[in-house]
Amino acid sequence: QVQLVESGGGLVQVGGSLRLSCTASGRTSGSYPMGWFRQAPGKEREFVGALSTSGGFREFADSVKGRFAISADNAKNTVFLQMNSLKPEDTAVYYCAAKSRGPYLRLTYYSSYDYDAWGQGTQVTVSS
Repeated sequence: QVQLVESGGGLVQVGGSLRLSCTASGRTSGSYPMGWFRQAPGKEREFVGALSTSGGFREFADSVKGRFAISADNAKNTVFLQMNSLKPEDTAVYYCAAKSRGPYLRLTYYSSYDYDAWGQGTQVTVSS
């Protein structure tokens, strides 16, 4: 069983930056594809970005391309979501997810249904 814990959320002004962390226990974060999702009030959970098992391939939603980045520190079992040039529409609860069970038919996954382990979420609020 994989457990994920996010941290790093908070309140930031428009144009600011935040870095979210997702620490995994049970298996190293480098052992399976990881993803980041977000959910704003009254909206469905949406894909933000994904990282392949090797860490060599990334995929992002169009709404965050060029502003967000994903990296991993396998020694610390942690995946990071670096968020720059934040906008009010980035306000949401952010979740990290892991696909710890196969089959693995892709390098990255953008559907929440592909992931079987989720963190508790961390709130990001961008104020104007």
